Amino acid sequence: MAMTAPRPILVTGFEPYGGLSANPSQQAAKRLDGAAIAGRAVIGRALPVALARLGPAIATLLEEIDPAAVVSLGLSPGEAVIRIERLAVNLADFALPDNDGHAHRDRPILEDGQAALFSTLPVRAIETACNTAGIPARLSLSAGSYLCNACLYRFLDLAAGRPQPPLCGFLHVPHTPEEVAQRFLDEAAGGQAVPARSAELSSMELGRVIRAAEIAITETAKVLDQCKAGA
Repeated sequence: MAMTAPRPILVTGFEPYGGLSANPSQQAAKRLDGAAIAGRAVIGRALPVALARLGPAIATLLEEIDPAAVVSLGLSPGEAVIRIERLAVNLADFALPDNDGHAHRDRPILEDGQAALFSTLPVRAIETACNTAGIPARLSLSAGSYLCNACLYRFLDLAAGRPQPPLCGFLHVPHTPEEVAQRFLDEAAGGQAVPARSAELSSMELGRVIRAAEIAITETAKVLDQCKAGA
């Protein structure tokens, strides 16, 4: 009898926003697309930075890919470490308009949704494994109230209604050094749409960001394998 291939793991990132030309979360997802990690195929996709389009895009990915787990990535300007989110809140409250020009304030992501949803990834194991590998990482209570939070909330909400709910979680990542350098160049040329503040200039090499995502995939695959063995 032929062995059935395990369901893939989906990695998502976001397109650039706020006048920036790149987003390390999208770059990492693109680099991981087509990889095989911990015995599972990895599929990388980019999500829109627009609340109205985000939910439909997530629903389509879950239906088309049917992943066993989702590791979502998003940029947190000024963050110096990998931030592993514990939960998403049912709130859209934007300090910056999304790429459709909408600055949602004080509104729920889902009118009838739960107040908060917890990540189902092994967040503590991911934190420990990243730090052991020399990649600074910490747990964070919530993913905020911008698109990263909405991404995690919608994935968790939609996953719960699937026949085989995938594990879902979110990692915030820093700018890359190249992106910070480009912001300096853009400011010097007078073309930076969103001036960089000193608090936003922390960075991490893209290779470390990708390695952190690989670790998150590996630790999540361990949980999936344990569940399969115990079934």
